[in-house]
Amino acid sequence: MSETTLTDEGETRPREARRADRSPFTLLQGPDSPPGTPERRRPPVNLAGPWREDLSAALVLVLIALPLCLGIALASGAPLASGLIAGVIGGIVVGGLSGSQLMVSGPAAGLSAIVLVGTASVGSFQALLVAVMIGGALQLALGALRAGIVGYYFPTSVIRGMIAAIGIILVLKQIPHALGYDAVPEGDEAFLQVNAETTFSSLGSMLEQMQPGAVLISCITLGLILLSERLRSARLRVLPAAMLVVVAGVAINALLGAFAPELALGPSHLVQLPLLTGDSWSALFTRPDWSAVASPAVWKLGVTLALVTSLETLLSLEATDKLDPYKRQSDANRELFAQGAGNLLSGFAGGLPISGVVVRSAANIDSGARTRRSTMLHGGLLAVAVVTAPLVLNRIPLAAIAAVLIYTGIRLVSPTLVMNTWRQGRVQFIPFVVTALAIVFTDLLVGIGIGLGVGLFFILAEQLRQPALRRISPPGAVLTRYALPEQATFLNRANIERTLVAIKRGDRVEIDGRSTIRFDADVLELLHQFRETARLREIDYRLVGIPETYVTPSHRPEATR
Repeated sequence: MSETTLTDEGETRPREARRADRSPFTLLQGPDSPPGTPERRRPPVNLAGPWREDLSAALVLVLIALPLCLGIALASGAPLASGLIAGVIGGIVVGGLSGSQLMVSGPAAGLSAIVLVGTASVGSFQALLVAVMIGGALQLALGALRAGIVGYYFPTSVIRGMIAAIGIILVLKQIPHALGYDAVPEGDEAFLQVNAETTFSSLGSMLEQMQPGAVLISCITLGLILLSERLRSARLRVLPAAMLVVVAGVAINALLGAFAPELALGPSHLVQLPLLTGDSWSALFTRPDWSAVASPAVWKLGVTLALVTSLETLLSLEATDKLDPYKRQSDANRELFAQGAGNLLSGFAGGLPISGVVVRSAANIDSGARTRRSTMLHGGLLAVAVVTAPLVLNRIPLAAIAAVLIYTGIRLVSPTLVMNTWRQGRVQFIPFVVTALAIVFTDLLVGIGIGLGVGLFFILAEQLRQPALRRISPPGAVLTRYALPEQATFLNRANIERTLVAIKRGDRVEIDGRSTIRFDADVLELLHQFRETARLREIDYRLVGIPETYVTPSHRPEATR
């Protein structure tokens, strides 16, 4: 009897029949796809062995998270241990409480500038930790107030643009590391880098400081990833491709050290975990300065962190749900609660602020994770690795990790994503492109704001093109009757005014608002003020079911029946 697997719909299918595309990034053509796009079957959920899948993904996450946590702490001007603490808490605590099965939380590159400037404004890193805790408490309140609904108001085109931008940034930022130019810390995603260079100027600088050994390692490891994804069957996937690549990177560098020392990579081109000795344990956990609670600057920074981390988390949550091959919908309010708990604990333990991050979430999905166990396991393994295996991990070349991230970035900005958005027309494609370019040339939140503005412009333009007054009388009738929409808001004002101005002298017109649920004061004012214009132009102008003054929907007679 052939071995079977239970699908997420509850159907059993032969394991040999599973030939779905393993790339979750090509599954973005789900319900948002244009008509005529062939729908891919969702991969089956193997309920018999999720621990193996999640453990495999967790091992990859640890290798990626280690240099990112250290690099973000370095870019933030904070102790290196603060980044690791935030990574551990983001994995174990936030991962366990999260509303998402696949999103990974931890220190975010987008917060490094806020932490760097905020530390200077409040006077010390210990005072910053109090602000992180205040931000966490405010996030708990936002979750209780169900503020997670804000994430649903970002257009799909903007979220897709963010996914593509993260992919482009990953490739551009990791190419220098792949070639041995490690002047910029891992995790720096902003266009203006901490070393006063830009994303593109660092590409020029790397050409002058290339390391042949790093080039050799990155080329071989990237080739191994491509070969592994094409040739290895599911039965042979004992270790994920990323793990094999890292092991290969360590082995290649060891061989170079033995047979070609001039090509071997030195410590500055390897992962650099701090070594914990008896004296350094006491300095690992920085304590908050509780006297800073009385400082208005600390409270201002706490509010800023709460808003920025919440927004970045909600955006990452939307992006992760779109990348999820099983198309699960996450609870945004529960996510805010989880992030608040994580930031409270991170601030107390001496860690950086935490938010959801797309890069690690995408790597988690790409590594085959099924549930939140992968996130929690990665947090626990990260803590174990920092304590027990720094000497081993410090042998990993950054070029090998760069190869993994470059491959992830290429998958994020796949041609499938671009072409699907192109087929949906300019209303979707232009905000998508603008968002992606804006994020690449600024940072995540600024780029999202620009993309959202462009998206709203197209929404308003479409609103103006649609007639707000729908003609319901037959052509040639003596009385021309118009019906208002269910929501007569200020967005309809210009369209209504254009229709009223076009009414000819002597016409008979009736405007019916009996089916309208909400009248904005702007619309009511326009409709009633036109009475005087109608009298001067000898227009028989009638209003039916339209109140004289503005009332809230809950106080309308229809709402109380």
